[in-house]
Amino acid sequence: MAQALQHARDYTLSLFECFAAAGMDAAARVPQLRMINPPLWELGRIAWFAEWYILREAASSHPADANGHCLLTKGDDWFDAERVPHRARWTLDLPSPGGVKTYCHEVLDRVLDKLTREANTDEALYPYRLALAHEDMLGEAMLHTLQALGLPSPLPHVGESQGAFAPSEIGFPGGTLQLGSKTGAGFTFDNEREAHAFHVASFRIDSGLVTNAQYADFVTDGGYDQRQFWSDAGAAWLMRQERSAPRYWQRDGGQWRTMRFGRLSTLAGGEPVRHVNLYEAQAYCAWAGRRLPTEAEWEYAALAGHPAFRWGQLWEWTASSFEPYPGFTPDRYREYSAPWFHTHQVLRGASFATPARFGSAKFRHLQLPERDDLFAGFRTCAWPG
Repeated sequence: MAQALQHARDYTLSLFECFAAAGMDAAARVPQLRMINPPLWELGRIAWFAEWYILREAASSHPADANGHCLLTKGDDWFDAERVPHRARWTLDLPSPGGVKTYCHEVLDRVLDKLTREANTDEALYPYRLALAHEDMLGEAMLHTLQALGLPSPLPHVGESQGAFAPSEIGFPGGTLQLGSKTGAGFTFDNEREAHAFHVASFRIDSGLVTNAQYADFVTDGGYDQRQFWSDAGAAWLMRQERSAPRYWQRDGGQWRTMRFGRLSTLAGGEPVRHVNLYEAQAYCAWAGRRLPTEAEWEYAALAGHPAFRWGQLWEWTASSFEPYPGFTPDRYREYSAPWFHTHQVLRGASFATPARFGSAKFRHLQLPERDDLFAGFRTCAWPG
């Protein structure tokens, strides 16, 4: 745990330095975009979250449920996401980047010291695992921001495939799945619990994700111009965006090129398509006479052990709305799940930007359907019959 916490912090700081290296006003100011946060605020939030749940032993995210005071006099006013609306995060009188990094180091030092005295039990280690998962997720969000702003990543050629992979179709007989995670099975988020029996009918699913070449056929066939392939919500999004291809795609003569972390490169046909949102995934499926898998079908396939079923390259959109499992009870981090039920969509899997320690076939990633800045793609299922 100590090594993982230190690794996560080192990686977070390396991402943060990418903004400073690009001259982003000491990383304090970036364009005010809906899906990103100012990197300086994000960095402070990561340390504050660890202080809140580990050092201050907060029983919940409610202000009255934490012990003592923040190491920074105004830390709660700056970095509590429930107190600071998104639009206000660009106008806070935050400490200097050096001051925020000093705060990060101080919190981590105290966290690691406290960890040496903890019992090796799930209950004692829960806040550490929560803080680690939080930092891993926000680290991936920082990488989204680097991509959105066209800035280099600290990792060379990040996210590029090691070779083309042509997906095939796999048939599964279906059956009863223990959907979700059991209490006491290590760290889990509240929306993953409780494990419950769920029947999955027989289905056929792609072994891999839809590729750039496959998606380009949809684009070339005028898929973005044909209303019958788009849901009502998807058509409304398309009208607002005036999109004719996925985000970051650029036509260059007879080929497609894409912008990745500020570098323009030829689109590799065999790689999974990325930076598509739920509506684009649904439209492709309608065009191809296919459908998205439900999250239960995806979990069944991922846990079945079929050697051809590959996941972990990109997050994958599913057909499932984000809803509570039976018996849902919010955890200490109350705002993680409950406010987003029925408005967000479930993605499954992981991406190249997700630390291996975070990957789980049962993890439910939740996002708004219109998000196309994610490292996300999709695979398809056959309709019955």
